[in-house]
Amino acid sequence: MAIDTALYTATATATGGRAGTAKSSDGALEVTLSTPKELHGAGGPGTNPEQLFAAGYSACFIGAMKAVAARQKQVLPSEVSITSQVSIGPMTGKAGAFGIAVVMNISVPSMERSALEALVAAAHEVCPYSNATRGNIDVSLNIV
Repeated sequence: MAIDTALYTATATATGGRAGTAKSSDGALEVTLSTPKELHGAGGPGTNPEQLFAAGYSACFIGAMKAVAARQKQVLPSEVSITSQVSIGPMTGKAGAFGIAVVMNISVPSMERSALEALVAAAHEVCPYSNATRGNIDVSLNIV
């Protein structure tokens, strides 16, 4: 599914793969990448694509929650936090292929659980990351 009009386009360049670097075109992001030991890498001080995806999805989902809350004339409490876990591993039935799965643990302690559940469900429908991954990877949304 395409978008109608791009409101913003991020541009970043990676070099060296999982043991390289990545930098955004505006210089706001510049990271060293390290392959985790679990993926047969050296480990090291750098980040990796799974950590970047987890951070991006969490931040984007909170933005979607804020947008939905505003449309519903609600205020999302400021203590909202999402801890995302992005796992990588071999795909079932696709020899040599790897996939990812996401678990999002969503916390808004001051919000009533049923209201939070409804807000999370609505945010999952509008979040760009959710729309990009829907039907492609397993995404679990947990209210904690």
